[in-house]
Amino acid sequence: MISTKGRYALRLMIDIATYSNGSPVSLKDVSERQGISIKYLEQVVSLLVKGHLLVSIRGNNGGYILSKNIDEYNTFDILTAAEGSLAPVACLQTEVNICPRVEVCTTIDYWKGYYEVIKNYTQGISLQDLVEKEKNKVGNDYNI
Repeated sequence: MISTKGRYALRLMIDIATYSNGSPVSLKDVSERQGISIKYLEQVVSLLVKGHLLVSIRGNNGGYILSKNIDEYNTFDILTAAEGSLAPVACLQTEVNICPRVEVCTTIDYWKGYYEVIKNYTQGISLQDLVEKEKNKVGNDYNI
């Protein structure tokens, strides 16, 4: 299950990608738009900076910017920066499976397949895809 850190990490990245226009985005602004406390955003943003997905800009007009082009991000990278491994079982969390039962495990192939579906899906959805959906939703939210 994806925790609030993972869900908020996606929302934070979408917000920064949508509103930065080349300038740093403040957590205060993200907090107001997303309805997430600044305190919680600070925890999430530190994971994303540590994962080299965001860059922190200090100073009066400081905030956060993407560390690379928007089309170079996928949701797998964002979620793993916030959550750690997305593996459905502990024995698949590392490159080498150290489970003592791996050779006789009846379900290991099932879990590997399940994990591949998760990875393929999340690696196939880019931050750009999510920003476009966001812009379509926000762009259609007006009254005449």
